[in-house]
Amino acid sequence: MKLPVNRRVDERHHVTTADGLSVWFTIQVSPHSRIQEAIFERTDSMPSDEECNRWLPLLIVGVQAVEAPGLPGAMTRRFEAFERNPESEAPLA
Repeated sequence: MKLPVNRRVDERHHVTTADGLSVWFTIQVSPHSRIQEAIFERTDSMPSDEECNRWLPLLIVGVQAVEAPGLPGAMTRRFEAFERNPESEAPLA
């Protein structure tokens, strides 16, 4: 799987495992922050904690990923990790 930058997502950023788990990964980059996002999806059920936890350390490295709220009954789970670099941010007025 090739890792995307700045949310240009296409099939290079997606893999489907032999048992049907779809895994997507994106990275958004700005001058002062970086957001990594991993999405897990199944057509028959919600991905389990075990499935997600097996992939998360491989995709999101160096920071703790947090699961984003999902819709009831959804077959998708989304995890995000935000990294900020305060030294490159504009000063607050």
